[in-house]
Amino acid sequence: MTPELAFYTQLFVILIADMIIGDPRRLPHPIRFIGALCTRFESVTRSELEFLPVRIQGVLTFLLVLGGAMLSLWICLRILGALSVVAATAGACIICYFCTAAGDLVKHSNTVRDYLDRGKPAQARNAVALMVGRDTEGLDESEISRACIESVAENMVDGITAPLFWALAASLLAPVSGCDYIVCAAFGFLGYKAVNTMDSMFGYKNERYIDFGRCAARVDDFCNFLPARISGFCLILAALVPGYDACMASRVFLRDRLKSGSPNSAHSEAAAAGALGVRLGGTSSYFGLTTEKPYLGDGLRVPAPNDITRTNRLVLISALAFYGAGFALHRLLVNGMI
Repeated sequence: MTPELAFYTQLFVILIADMIIGDPRRLPHPIRFIGALCTRFESVTRSELEFLPVRIQGVLTFLLVLGGAMLSLWICLRILGALSVVAATAGACIICYFCTAAGDLVKHSNTVRDYLDRGKPAQARNAVALMVGRDTEGLDESEISRACIESVAENMVDGITAPLFWALAASLLAPVSGCDYIVCAAFGFLGYKAVNTMDSMFGYKNERYIDFGRCAARVDDFCNFLPARISGFCLILAALVPGYDACMASRVFLRDRLKSGSPNSAHSEAAAAGALGVRLGGTSSYFGLTTEKPYLGDGLRVPAPNDITRTNRLVLISALAFYGAGFALHRLLVNGMI
């Protein structure tokens, strides 16, 4: 088996395993480690470098967290590599596995659907609150379903396709670095998750973070730019497999994909809304403040609980389509055909 084929097989197995199993809760998780770095370095830069502008403090924190995550991974893989090549490969595969979130997305959303099916809206609100940042008190069945669908569709990019995109991009350095493809991919996976975690922790538009988190938010927007758009097209293609409305998915995607304050979040949501034939967006509450978001799929029906399961199926098929497209492009680049 060639190194390239071994790499594609490893990534495919990792993706399928994550879809089926998800992340084991009791094991140490690299994302929690990155979160700890964020908290620590924010405290240091704010207290020790308070003479600097807040925006510069944010930039330095961003660099420290990203550098700390990459250095930690390098040290771990060097130690494993000193033991054996197999140990280093296994360590890289574990990092790649933990940086993919398909299984967790499905598990969380299925929990919401299960509570709704059992007529337990209060528990469903609590479950969906773990997935979204909006206020969930008082949401009815349709609003709970909408929140869950929007979260799964948007987080398809953050949790599956964008990490995979940057893993494939980083793996292109393998021939010149002398490292295995999967080792380079691990740096791409973890580097993206470090950026995305910083955006989640620092990217708020409030008084504390509007300047401090600007760097993390801008870099996250850049990192998601291409994956979000490719994901939209993959969702349209994937809609054909379970017999969803691919034509409507393409129409809503092209019409509504830019209807968001974020440059990236509406692409996957708009395609999913069209494929499912539902209307997303509208009124939401954040920290007691009501926000009106543009409708995605305006004129379509409101979501129902069974649409949560349909969304999961669509997103998983789309993730496999994204992998297939990435595999083909990677193969062409490695062979020098592009």
